[in-house]
Amino acid sequence: MTTATQTASQHATGLSDLGIPVETDEFWTSRQRQGHSLHEISYRACFKSQLPEYFIQRYTKPGDNVLDPFMGRGTTPLQAHLMGRVGWGSDANPLCIMLARPRFNPPTLRQIQARLNDMPTAADIPAADEPLLAFYHPTVLRQLIAYKQWFADRTAAGILDNTDDWIRMVCINRLSGHSSGFFSVRTMPPNQAVSISRQRIINARNNQTPGQKDIPEIIIRKSRSLLRSGRPPSNATPPTLAVTQSHQLHYIPDNTIDLVVTSPPFLDIVDYKGDNWLRSWFADIDTAAVQVDSHATANAWRTWLQDTFAELARVLRPGGRIAFEVGEVRKATLNLEEEVVRATEHLPLTPEKLMINLQSFTKTSNLWGVNNNTRGTNTNRIVLFGKSV
Repeated sequence: MTTATQTASQHATGLSDLGIPVETDEFWTSRQRQGHSLHEISYRACFKSQLPEYFIQRYTKPGDNVLDPFMGRGTTPLQAHLMGRVGWGSDANPLCIMLARPRFNPPTLRQIQARLNDMPTAADIPAADEPLLAFYHPTVLRQLIAYKQWFADRTAAGILDNTDDWIRMVCINRLSGHSSGFFSVRTMPPNQAVSISRQRIINARNNQTPGQKDIPEIIIRKSRSLLRSGRPPSNATPPTLAVTQSHQLHYIPDNTIDLVVTSPPFLDIVDYKGDNWLRSWFADIDTAAVQVDSHATANAWRTWLQDTFAELARVLRPGGRIAFEVGEVRKATLNLEEEVVRATEHLPLTPEKLMINLQSFTKTSNLWGVNNNTRGTNTNRIVLFGKSV
């Protein structure tokens, strides 16, 4: 047995003692860029498309309904859509809709270029001494403000179309990052934004000043990359996406869903609102009004999940399944999968097995200094439930 397998097995004894089988393996690849290119939109704590693909392939057929009530960037409903299933997804953060929806019906590169030619330029915005100049060259910031106002005006007028939707999504994704493919000066990885004061420290430490960027060219380049695997099937059933809490899935009828593949917030490990402050600024989202749950203790987290599982039991058809992914937290001293099983007591949901997918970290995780299978969220840990017939 390898060290990684030993580590994973040692932290699965709780479910094993409950009589629930534990399977440990590399069920899907951990390598970068192995899925459809449309998935390459970053979001904090998102899982790879290979995870939902694995369960969709095994537990559904074309035309079945696949749901993620914590959809984040929309990985599960998009993968379902690409595989000829019907995607359903929701999230408490409206930013997630902006990241997910455009990729189900993307415009062509020609349409994107034509719209960029029609959009306002930096020259249309007066110069301003903005704190955001810690991230952006003055001309770049004026360009972003011009685009931000364009999307707000089009939304208010009810004329925001799929081309606008796509360009806004790409802009949100390119706001800050660590390479020339982003609008900002070099900063932290692209799935979160540091504070303005922190960015000023980074600039001083690296002796860097935000430089001029060709915003339309970056948008076209990213769009071309996202579309390199091809477009979604044109005859696929459109997805149903909503902004709502995971325990309030009012948009889904009873006994509708064939498969749920999801991953909830892990206690208070990720600050989804704080990490997305810059994206929320561009998207005109009031983060104070966004209700993203965060829990300091396992008991509070389990209590919160009980309502979610009750709602999932309502929408899941008899014989359907839930693949509920959690990670190792608190340096692998807390087994969230045990809390997940406890949260389903007295519901018509039967835990069938715990699957521990061993993985190697990507370049972004290594950038944070997280070693493979030693601490942090080192493995995908999925509790598979079935609903009683």
